[in-house]
Amino acid sequence: MASYESMWEQGEPGVPADLRPDVPHPARMYDYYLGGKDNFPADREAAERALAANPEFRSTARANRAFLTRAVRCVAGLGVHQFLDIGTGIPTAGNTHEIAQAVDPGARVLYVDNDPIVLAHARALMGGGSLGQTTVIQADLRRPVDLLADAEDQKLLDLSRPTALVLAAVLHFVRDEEGPHEVVRTLLDALAPGSHLILSHGTADFLPAEVRDRVTGVYSKATAPLVGRTREQVRGFLDGLEVLDPGVVTVPLWRPDGALPAGADRVSMYGAVARKP
Repeated sequence: MASYESMWEQGEPGVPADLRPDVPHPARMYDYYLGGKDNFPADREAAERALAANPEFRSTARANRAFLTRAVRCVAGLGVHQFLDIGTGIPTAGNTHEIAQAVDPGARVLYVDNDPIVLAHARALMGGGSLGQTTVIQADLRRPVDLLADAEDQKLLDLSRPTALVLAAVLHFVRDEEGPHEVVRTLLDALAPGSHLILSHGTADFLPAEVRDRVTGVYSKATAPLVGRTREQVRGFLDGLEVLDPGVVTVPLWRPDGALPAGADRVSMYGAVARKP
């Protein structure tokens, strides 16, 4: 597939007209970290500034992607057949539906994002026709009641049955004043017992203050801020849940399936999986 940049320049159908290509976008920056081509010069320049401040951004993004693979595979293996993936980002290799449906071909996956850039990509991806029960809708994580109503309207998921709520590398784009912990609680309250939360979240716990400030400054000029939270703040998202071993750890340390890289315990992203009793 052609890059989003070339598709936008050529005015191809299905590409949103106003992508604000001159403003860095976190989803496109993340795509750049992962080696994707769906980004613009402003995204690449901002990503390079972030990498200059913290060269581990790229390896952290890849470690988070690997965590998602292990976590979804784990939850699907526990017999959960439904996945509500919010803030999915620009599709790349190892998407939730690919992982879940490799374990259970009948798994149902509903992707949710509030970004027309992500939606256009996801809908193009699903045009391939071999993705089983998979749908994408537009809704805003910061409005969880409306999001849940939109999700139920799709008739894809039955929220009275166990569902995996996937919040991978998205909550750190929700400001404290927007009530991220309350958002997660509202979503979990709507899910049946036996549901699971798959969570990863950026942190500045291991960064010197000057590095944290430089990275925060880069994202302050993007379409969404970056709010790194402490381990205890991330653990707060799991209140009332049964946290699976090994608990809240840096993403490479969550049930690794290979050799650990140097500094795995200081990667700037926490991950956890927990079950609703």
